[in-house]
Amino acid sequence: MENRNSWESYSVKQLKEVDEFASGYIDFISNCKTERECVDAIVKEAEAAGYVELCTLIDGNRKIKKGDKIYSVWMNKTVAMFKIGASPMTEGMNILGAHIDSPRMDIKQNPLYEEGGLAYLDTHYYGGVKKYQWVTVPLALHGVIVKKDGTTVIVNIGENEDDPVFFVSDLLIHLAQEQLDKKASKVIEGEALDIIVGNRPLVIKGKSKEAEDDKKGKDKVKNNILKIMKETYGVDEEDFISAELEVVPAGRAREAGLDRSMILGYGQDDRVCAYPSLKALLDTKDVEKTACCILVDKEEIGSVGATGMRSKFFENCVAEIMSLMGDYSELKLRRCLASSCMLSSDVSAGFDPSYASSFDKKNVCYLGGGVVFNKFTGSRGKSGSNDANAEYLAYLRDILDRDGVNYQTAELGKVDLGGGGTIAYILALYGMNVIDSGVAVLNMHAPWECVSKADVYEAKRCYLAFLKGKGI
Repeated sequence: MENRNSWESYSVKQLKEVDEFASGYIDFISNCKTERECVDAIVKEAEAAGYVELCTLIDGNRKIKKGDKIYSVWMNKTVAMFKIGASPMTEGMNILGAHIDSPRMDIKQNPLYEEGGLAYLDTHYYGGVKKYQWVTVPLALHGVIVKKDGTTVIVNIGENEDDPVFFVSDLLIHLAQEQLDKKASKVIEGEALDIIVGNRPLVIKGKSKEAEDDKKGKDKVKNNILKIMKETYGVDEEDFISAELEVVPAGRAREAGLDRSMILGYGQDDRVCAYPSLKALLDTKDVEKTACCILVDKEEIGSVGATGMRSKFFENCVAEIMSLMGDYSELKLRRCLASSCMLSSDVSAGFDPSYASSFDKKNVCYLGGGVVFNKFTGSRGKSGSNDANAEYLAYLRDILDRDGVNYQTAELGKVDLGGGGTIAYILALYGMNVIDSGVAVLNMHAPWECVSKADVYEAKRCYLAFLKGKGI
């Protein structure tokens, strides 16, 4: 089958829409580099669009009806949104699902130390990364520090022009003969991914006892960092114990290419699917079946924990909504979930001519080719895969063709080379129809990933068409 390039089909009006949508998306991924930051931005947009928090409805015992717009947040890292449709919930929902966590480095609970006149923060990498990609690039520090009294201190250092940045050092080429003989997986070890945060020692002048102790003391650079932390944020070293701090690439996402056709930025796996999913739901008018968008945490480490897709958060939300509609029972909840249709929106590996031998050219996606459908993911013999059925694919082809959405199908590289997973198989456990769909990405899981503006635009068009569908 011939691959169509979306750019060749756009009208002047659509080209303008592509750039406008890409501009909003660039702002989103530039400002939202952690799950908490994503949730805060999403809730702000949802409330501006008239969405009401579920717990408010529960506390007021308010009855839910057709047309109501509801959202629910869990632990500030996962959010679900619902637009109630005309059909009973037992007839199922149209669900968009994506994840808002991305590969990065996390600061450990006892991180600050000094060595060789440099102060470091010790890190633990999160998700699948090529560790050598994270050295010598400007890094920012995002997150929260929660003090014992419950006060939350928000940290965001490295994004403004006058902010300092951080970095992981690498061995100079002149001394790197032994290093260069190592396998790529060993060139940079995980325990070497500590960020440098200071070099200036604390100096206390005068004849006070503190000044005399300072002259005899050790870890003066570390102590200066602690002094800055205390003065700037009001926190002590022990407060690292109750902190969630993430190390991410510093700087805004940018347009890429002389033709400005692409976007280069951090965290596009999977915020490039989360953003169009959010916008599609907010732009959706009256629907027959309840429309839902769930944006979750922890996908990059197996969808585990209280904020991952394996938790009961989503199921609990649906149960609460059905209860406020006066139509809840355990059996009806099961019928609702089993009758639902879902697009598990996650990225796919775009064809990279520089590494052509890793792809099956007959079953690969291309930048600019439109939204991507992966009938199955998993690895090798489809291990760990949700394998969507033919009937569901036929249904999707029909609704997308009627709306003129440009789409393509793909597999994640050659069969024997590896693979990957998404949240699709978890929702499929309820018996609903689920398929992976998303955007083609170059440099996936690198500090800077690349997508086509056209594919981000087509993703939103796909999700809009899906949400108004009548299901299968």
